[in-house]
Order: sequence, then structure tokens, then C-alpha cells
Amino acid sequence: MSPPSSVSFTAGTPETVLPPPAPVLQAALEDAASRPTEERRRAYAEVAARAPRCLAAWAGLAEAADDPIERYAFARVGYHRGLDSLRAAGWRGSGYVRWQHPSNRGFLRCLDGLRAAAETIGEADEADRCALFLRQLDPDWPPPQGPG
Repeated sequence: MSPPSSVSFTAGTPETVLPPPAPVLQAALEDAASRPTEERRRAYAEVAARAPRCLAAWAGLAEAADDPIERYAFARVGYHRGLDSLRAAGWRGSGYVRWQHPSNRGFLRCLDGLRAAAETIGEADEADRCALFLRQLDPDWPPPQGPG
């Protein structure tokens, strides 16, 4: 298990920054993202199978899925894995998890993917909760360049 990442308890709201993926995982994620659309899902699935705690792999799977239920399922797995990762990094259920830190983006992409998929399948309450949670985690949400 990785040591906890930085959690700031100085002035104001605490901020959690997840640890970055290992360089070999980061290379695999970049390779998956660069694949043609029809190959991307398989490439992300290989990363997730090798490293099931890799949040960016789950986000990539959700974004690459054609079926809304699959997008929902992949995003939900990444979201729950992300909550575990945040707790391991010192997050105690409140505080910022900002997009500006690249290592937080896998989790935020999963949460946003869950929001979008929930909206698509008619789970309006869950979509609203996810949207609120995103803004609580990062008051600047959505990021200027978009979450994907």
C-alpha cells in the first residue's frame, strides 16, 4: 500500500491529493488513451485487470463504453475504488479533491461519468447528488477543458 498523500489541514478547508499512478501504469494509460476508439476499451480493460485500483482505468472504461449501463457500472466501480483511495490518502469525508491535481482526475472523471450515466438511465436523484458532490470537492467544477 502506498503511503498517504498530502492532506493539508492548515488554514481553511483540507485538500486531498491522491498519489499518482506508477510510471508503468501511467504509460499504459497514455497508450490506452491514444488508441483508436475501437481499441480503447480493451486497452483500458487490460490496465484495470492489471491494476484494479487504477481510477483512471475505470474512468477510461466508462468513457469508452457504448452501453449506458456499462458506462454506469464502470464509473460506479471507479467511484467506490476512489472513495477507498481517498480515505487511504487521509480524506475524512469532507474537503477538497481538486481537478488541478492530475492524480485526482481519475476519481473525478469516475464521479462525473457516474453523474452522466445516472442521468442517461433516468436516475435523476443520483445524477443530482453526483453533481453536488463534484462541486463540493472542487468549487471550480467543471474544469475549463472538460473532465474527459
